[in-house]
Amino acid sequence: MKKISVFAIGAMLATGAAFAEFEETVVAVVQPVVQTTNTKGGFVSGNETIVTVKQVNEMRDDVPVIVKGKIVQRMGDDKFLFEDGTGSITVEIDDDAWRGQTVSATDTVKLYGDVDRGIFKTEIDVDYIEKL
Repeated sequence: MKKISVFAIGAMLATGAAFAEFEETVVAVVQPVVQTTNTKGGFVSGNETIVTVKQVNEMRDDVPVIVKGKIVQRMGDDKFLFEDGTGSITVEIDDDAWRGQTVSATDTVKLYGDVDRGIFKTEIDVDYIEKL
C-alpha cells in the first residue's frame, strides 16, 4: 500500500479548488463576449428629418443632413452625382461608407452626412448609405 502525505493531499485539494475557480472565471468572461458579438443594430427613433438637395444648397457648413434619392453618376474617385426631385449635388463617399452595399443608378438610397460648403460649391460629405 502506498502512503500519501498530508501535504500531497492538501496540494491536490488546493489545485482542484483553483481549477474550479478558473472554470467559473472563464464562464463569466466568455459569456459577455458572446452576447456582444451577436448584437446587431441600434436605436431608431423614426423621427428622421429628410431634407432636399435644394435645402442643402441653402444650409451652412457642417450641418448634419439626411437626403433621399439616387446616386446617378460617378464623377471621380470618391465623388458622385446625387439627385432628388429638387436638383442634383456632388456627394463625397469614402469606401467605408458603402458598408459592403452595391448601389446602381436605379436604386433609391438615403445618404447620412454633413454639408460641406465651399466658396464656389456645396457638397455632402457622406458618413454612410442606406439602400432602400
